[in-house]
Amino acid sequence: MPASAIRIGINPISWSNDDLPALGGETPLSTALSEGKEIGYEGFELNGKFPKDAQGVADVLRPYDLALVSGWYSGRLASRSAAEEIDAIASHVELLKHNGATVLVYGEVADSIQGQRIRLVERPRFHSASAWQAYADKLTELARFTLSQGVRLAYHHHMGAYVESPEDIDMLMALTGDEVGLLFDSGHCYMGGGEPLQVLSKHIDRVCHVHFKDVRKPVVQLARNNLWSFPDCIVNGTFTVPGDGDIDFAAHLAVLMQAGYQGWLVVEAEQDPAVAPSYAYAKKGFDTLRTLLATAQRHHQPQQPPEHRSL
Repeated sequence: MPASAIRIGINPISWSNDDLPALGGETPLSTALSEGKEIGYEGFELNGKFPKDAQGVADVLRPYDLALVSGWYSGRLASRSAAEEIDAIASHVELLKHNGATVLVYGEVADSIQGQRIRLVERPRFHSASAWQAYADKLTELARFTLSQGVRLAYHHHMGAYVESPEDIDMLMALTGDEVGLLFDSGHCYMGGGEPLQVLSKHIDRVCHVHFKDVRKPVVQLARNNLWSFPDCIVNGTFTVPGDGDIDFAAHLAVLMQAGYQGWLVVEAEQDPAVAPSYAYAKKGFDTLRTLLATAQRHHQPQQPPEHRSL
């Protein structure tokens, strides 16, 4: 596999948080881009501080020679039709396509409690097989549209939303067509009750985008025992960057490379930058993944036959 097949990017959430604007809200986008470039990241995902038009995004990234990795889209398929969602998503698809991104991060926000201080156990759920199937059918139709535009939908299983647990992921993947890709997020997977390595291995054929988020397992246990909300999880340090928590990312990389994954590894960790300084933690995440990726690539090099010398 060529070294360029997997690239390391980052989400600006290390510098400023869209769900909790008080966290890093004063930090300009230029700080995130310049520091990310200095650390060695090849690209960034979008956040709320980016321009909302395609050319504006290109103009912001160009001075730093950074690629656009992808961008979150707040979907509402649980409460509206596929046709309505296609109309709503079209401009975002065009923005991504214009800037060379080939995956779209789809997050279902209808009825989601991810940005509210409501206990995670109160998240929305589909309560019948017919509700699941109706949602899956709409999602497949939407994904077929984005794919026709050259951008694959990467569904983000997310805390506080309809698809959170490993059982939810299983159901969604079973009921949707192959057009629907899966965004694998190690941190959300663990916090959602899953064993990330098992979930990744089970659904590797559908994984088209990867968020490598680490967790502090003792804090996860506190979150579960005390029925925290998602914002509570963020401010109390449930999540962190690879290399600072308890997830074995070398094992995850081995699964990805064995499957021939070609795409982005995105460092993402919802933290308070006042507690977890942005530059230091972004660098820790990058250095960890760069080292692990280099090792994994060496181990997956095809064996060359020995040279024969003429005597």
